[in-house]
Amino acid sequence: MSEIQQMSLDAIYARYQAGEADDVWIDVRRPEEWAEGTIPGVKRIILDDLPDQLDALDKSKSYVLVCRSGGRSNRACQLMADEGFTQLTNFAGGMLDWYAAGYELEN
Repeated sequence: MSEIQQMSLDAIYARYQAGEADDVWIDVRRPEEWAEGTIPGVKRIILDDLPDQLDALDKSKSYVLVCRSGGRSNRACQLMADEGFTQLTNFAGGMLDWYAAGYELEN
């Protein structure tokens, strides 16, 4: 059984800055939300499409899931946990916190 780690803005930003090689960041928002800006370098997989993409993801990697406020990314973590992924982190404050902090974005 995997445990989903919950991280808030400061811890998430420190982890992002560290740039760990095994970290895979996935933004599960919709394309119209991505247009508002995403964290540079994240994969973009709509939550509804995630189940079909799981076979292409490496279970030995560590995943950080991102959405607007933390709800959908938490559901994505649970979905991945149910499929045997064990290293999962939810960005609890989501992009709303990232935007508020003024951190870097890409479109």
